[in-house]
Amino acid sequence: MPTNKSTNKDSAMDTFEPYQEQAGEEYMNENQQAHFKAILLAWKKELMEEVDKTVTHMKDDATNFPDPSDRASQEEEFALELRTRDRERKLIKKIDESIAFMDSEEYGFCETCGVDIGIRRLEARPTATQCIDCKELDERKEKAG
Repeated sequence: MPTNKSTNKDSAMDTFEPYQEQAGEEYMNENQQAHFKAILLAWKKELMEEVDKTVTHMKDDATNFPDPSDRASQEEEFALELRTRDRERKLIKKIDESIAFMDSEEYGFCETCGVDIGIRRLEARPTATQCIDCKELDERKEKAG
């Protein structure tokens, strides 16, 4: 009987092993930085591969349909794909900024108050630049507007 294999590739964010902190371990030590750098680089690589697939897809599937409805459907599909890639381009920029923060030893610390962002929060959102308290405060201020 054939096995049922998923065709969806796991995301880089789904395949990493959570960091196991050691008792008395210093926050954002070399091992933790290596852990997050690996996550960030794998995520960036995955996003860059998606960009390449989009370019190839748009080149290969670009057809000048005689039917206006077909042409409109294709244009809408391409527009949606380009919007998605634009969001990913911005995410790649955030990943690069996070790596730069790591190089300057600022990664993992809240840009607002300076406290530790926390290992688990960074694993959930490796590009986080604020601790959860400062982020929630900013979101409340934004809603109050």
